[in-house]
Amino acid sequence: MKRLAVITVLIYALALVVLTVPVMAVGFSPSIGSAARIYCTWWYWLGLVILAANLSLLLLLPFKMAERRFIPRRTLKVPCIATAFLLANLFFTGIIDILCAVFREHSTDFLGYLVAFDPGPENSPDWRWVAAAIITLLFFWLVWIIVFRHFADSDDPDSLLKRTVRWLRAASIVELVVAIPSYVLVRSYDSWAPAATFSGIATGIAILLLCFGPRVYRQLSERRKR
Repeated sequence: MKRLAVITVLIYALALVVLTVPVMAVGFSPSIGSAARIYCTWWYWLGLVILAANLSLLLLLPFKMAERRFIPRRTLKVPCIATAFLLANLFFTGIIDILCAVFREHSTDFLGYLVAFDPGPENSPDWRWVAAAIITLLFFWLVWIIVFRHFADSDDPDSLLKRTVRWLRAASIVELVVAIPSYVLVRSYDSWAPAATFSGIATGIAILLLCFGPRVYRQLSERRKR
């Protein structure tokens, strides 16, 4: 069963790697060689590892259910934390997409209202903008952890798994519905807005594909039993 979980995570990671260049080519219309340069960046592989790690945590419930193990309540909190992290990213990128579509290059000014200092590039170093984004993301993560902690205390493992996948799938679709029109509106502007909205599209696609992980794992485990 552990081998099947590893195979599921590898299939997901391979799907992301294969889709990266075509999606970038459609979004930015560069040559294949230019799009493939993203494979040489450290932050791309870091993001891939983070997504694969979150899928591994989500597979904890179907893994224990497939082995018919007793699942303590504290174990249910692990996939809830992973789900909260993914929902926080979708919520955060969705807000950035809306700000970019409405305020264009001035959207960073409004991010200052979410934190204790103004991260505007005209009067602050770049690291303060990054810190503002991280603090905002951590805040959203904490909010979703509080929300899913209630479900971890009340739902049975199977219901909790279905709920997490359903919420992630719905949030990913909503985020894509927001991100794609936002990118179309700002793609011609000479600012950071096109890259920000495109990252929202990438986040929505990556997490939407992640939702199929538990289903793939169950199909592999059922085939193994037969």
